[in-house]
Amino acid sequence: MKIAYLVNQYPKVSHSFIRREILSVEATGIEVSRFSIRSLGAELVDQSDLEEFEKTKFVLGVGIVGLVVGLIRVLLQNPISFWNTLLLTLKISLGSERGLLIHLAYFAEACVLLGWLSKLNIDQVHAHFGTNSTTVAMLCHALGGPPYSFTVHGPEEFDKVKAIALPEKIKRAKFVVAISSFGKSQLYRWCDYKQWSKIKIVRCGVDQMFLNQSYIPIPQESRFVCVGRLSEQKGHLLLVEAASKLATMGQKFKLVFVGDGELRSEIESLIAQFQLEEYIEITGWATNAEVRQQILDSQILVLPSFAEGLPVVLMEALALSRPVISTYIAGIPELIEPGKSGWLVPSGSIDSLVNAMEIALQTPREKLEEMGKLGASQVGKAHNINIEVSKLVEFFKS
Repeated sequence: MKIAYLVNQYPKVSHSFIRREILSVEATGIEVSRFSIRSLGAELVDQSDLEEFEKTKFVLGVGIVGLVVGLIRVLLQNPISFWNTLLLTLKISLGSERGLLIHLAYFAEACVLLGWLSKLNIDQVHAHFGTNSTTVAMLCHALGGPPYSFTVHGPEEFDKVKAIALPEKIKRAKFVVAISSFGKSQLYRWCDYKQWSKIKIVRCGVDQMFLNQSYIPIPQESRFVCVGRLSEQKGHLLLVEAASKLATMGQKFKLVFVGDGELRSEIESLIAQFQLEEYIEITGWATNAEVRQQILDSQILVLPSFAEGLPVVLMEALALSRPVISTYIAGIPELIEPGKSGWLVPSGSIDSLVNAMEIALQTPREKLEEMGKLGASQVGKAHNINIEVSKLVEFFKS
């Protein structure tokens, strides 16, 4: 069986969970071809991502001439499918936020992809995220290409369901993957009851780099780590405010932000405003090995997100026996048991976040280690990438 993976941006620093899934699918004997709409090669720092980059074909790499050639080729080879799919493109563009011109670009991308898939005799396309990559997969299928499935992560897909034509994508898909029960329930909202049977749960997982890590005791230093893209949805600015309050209370601690992104300059300004330079450090992008070490060097991972699907870094921290602090949103409560493997707070509540961080700082190391070990056990059972991929493979084959 030959599967094509299609992602808007792959490989990408924050998409290690997709890389793990692809490699695990290949380990089952399925041949996987990688396709990405655009390249982010300049951002890559991890050797595994660099290796994936060499295996990936980039649709927009063909340039404008290549897109036009793809359009003409499909028009000449199958004019009926061409015009029917063009009508579908016009239909889904009407309620979109990106407009007709961008959707015509998706149509051209689908024509290019169709030629590549045909040469490789691909049996099915699997896209990650229900946004433009799935749009291209759907249009490619309408042109006569292989069936498609896609994984919905959230929160973006649920923020603009009609703008990305999510109901149409579900209707035409072979099956749709949700990464949590919460995600599954949201997909139920946007498709006919007759379509519910095609909504499957395949949880994101961690690989042996985290699952097979020999137990390392929690360090003595009171140290928090926050891993993720520096963006508005992760709650970094609220976390800086919380750190300021803790410092004012006389608490001694270190907070390390691992990642980079569009919010970095604003975060740095706020750190300076609150005079927290001795408390907070920003590392920038890090490799998988560096992320793992940063988590191990910390007592607790904190991620006060405003919007999420189900952050893989929470799984990684728990797998490394580090308790976590996060928020009561999306699929997070399906992973973290408050008071057992970590703490959950209402999203956006700075007082609750400060209180949870203060409690964590005052919790004896023996208790933190007990919480971390419980979290590791839970992740090993529910988020082992090989177990989760075995479910996905069955859906591919069914």
